[in-house]
Amino acid sequence: MKQILLPLCLLLLSISHQSQSQTKTLFNGKDLKGWHIDVPDMDKDPALKTPFIVRNGLLVSLGTPGGHLITDDQYENFRLTFQYRFAGKPGNCGALVFVSTPRALYEMFPKSIEVQMMNQNAGDFWCIQEDITVPDMEKRRGPKEKWGVNGDKLRRIPNLTDGTEKPLGEWNSMTIECVKNSIKVWLNGVMVNYGYNATAQKGQIALQAEGSEVEFKEVKVASIKSLSK
Repeated sequence: MKQILLPLCLLLLSISHQSQSQTKTLFNGKDLKGWHIDVPDMDKDPALKTPFIVRNGLLVSLGTPGGHLITDDQYENFRLTFQYRFAGKPGNCGALVFVSTPRALYEMFPKSIEVQMMNQNAGDFWCIQEDITVPDMEKRRGPKEKWGVNGDKLRRIPNLTDGTEKPLGEWNSMTIECVKNSIKVWLNGVMVNYGYNATAQKGQIALQAEGSEVEFKEVKVASIKSLSK
């Protein structure tokens, strides 16, 4: 019996180690190593303070001046997980995937697909010089002739649920899975959006400073081969 159990235990340990090695912590709780900041107003006025800081072991987006915190590395076929909460008044923020060309829209937003975190709208998709398809597209996005990825086109695709966000001050848990050109989003364990046929399938990851103070923790990325059910 011992001869059978030993190889089985070694196999289970190997699988566990392999799973852990595929998960990467994007925020170490101490500094912003592995990220870079893109804030247009800081180009004009170098005296401006960055909107992205580390405070009490948390990654904090102060909201202003507006801009993005972008990973140095690119990712494809991945699961992004993090917890967030609005530190003061509820407001706006977002997590961006498939990030490429910086300042591609309004000289501010990088080419990407945004997963919205705005209070009461968390889980919406916003198309930023990239596009994506969802079920019931015309019902959710509006008239087809007005769709687009820039300017005043219909770039927002609302999420599938209401009331999924936690009350102000409590931590929300968001999971974003990207496999090839499909994206699936869960908020607090509820699947809130799904899209496919995206016009990109790899890129950097970014967090926004967009007017509201937001705290983040447990920011991690893991390699995956398929979307979860």
